[in-house]
Amino acid sequence: MRRLAALSALLLLPGCSTVDYYAQAVGGHLEVMRLAVPIEDRLRDPDTPESLRLKLARVLVIRDFASRELALPDNGSYRRYAELGRPFVLWNVFAAPELSVKPLESCFLFAGCVAYRGFYSEERAERHAAELAKQGYDVHVGGVPAYSTLGWFDDPVLSTFIHYPEFELARILFHELAHQTVYVKDDTMFNESFATAVEEEGVRRWLAREGTPEQRAAYSDLRRRRSELIALFSKYRSSLAGLYAGSLPAEEKRTEKKRLLAGMLEEYRALKVSWGGFAGFDRLFSRGANNALLASVASYTELVPAFRALLGQKQGDLAAFYAAVRELADLDKPERDAALAVLARSAASS
Repeated sequence: MRRLAALSALLLLPGCSTVDYYAQAVGGHLEVMRLAVPIEDRLRDPDTPESLRLKLARVLVIRDFASRELALPDNGSYRRYAELGRPFVLWNVFAAPELSVKPLESCFLFAGCVAYRGFYSEERAERHAAELAKQGYDVHVGGVPAYSTLGWFDDPVLSTFIHYPEFELARILFHELAHQTVYVKDDTMFNESFATAVEEEGVRRWLAREGTPEQRAAYSDLRRRRSELIALFSKYRSSLAGLYAGSLPAEEKRTEKKRLLAGMLEEYRALKVSWGGFAGFDRLFSRGANNALLASVASYTELVPAFRALLGQKQGDLAAFYAAVRELADLDKPERDAALAVLARSAASS
């Protein structure tokens, strides 16, 4: 009841658009929770398809591994399953000014300010993106297979990701459970980069313990491609940030922006050729390339090297790593950013 009261309180915030947004958020989440049933019940149900039964059984193994081997929360999350009947649970809208790679933030009562706004309806997300585009923002809409309620609710496994390859399924669970371990209001890049670092280490350990040679090879290939793609995004985000901070007239900045983004798309096509035509990241470029796309990727990856370095300093001890991350979380943002910058430099020099 305390949790439902907190959600209901959101509807009391002023502003028609605010009330409408929170109404869809509360209604969408409660519908997800209504559809969730214990995984054990689905395993016993004779109508459960065998392919789903096998996946759900593996989820329980992954879930126990997360708490036992990765020191992630041992609670009711990811012990129930919800069939949603759609490809994504949410659609996140990212936006950035025309001449900036800094994302537009949305601020919420409990989660603080984040670099996106999530919708349970793709149509609502597209409508919001169109409104921002009319105001001159670059926009990017991305489907989201999972999200975390930060421990307020027992998050279920969803049909939107249950049929992913096993290492991807594990990756999502480790990432979302990491958000329940450490979360800082108003710092999306810190939160997402930390969770990404945890998922990477978690999947590495999961595959070492449970993976087949084929799964380890597939994950290695995918991680290499992701690393090359992230390097591409980082390169062009840095170039554009330098352009926008410069003294050129706005119209010349727009022309150079167009040239740089075209160059990024060309380099991406070359990467795909080197990957043997692998097209798994094409969805990112469904709207082409713009500042919002670059901001969305940076939110999840920019600080990962710093967190990797911190984990290395703790010699892979995840409990000690989480304690150190909590110490960072307690710092004021300028101090936290400075400490992470030192960690990033140590990672670059090693």
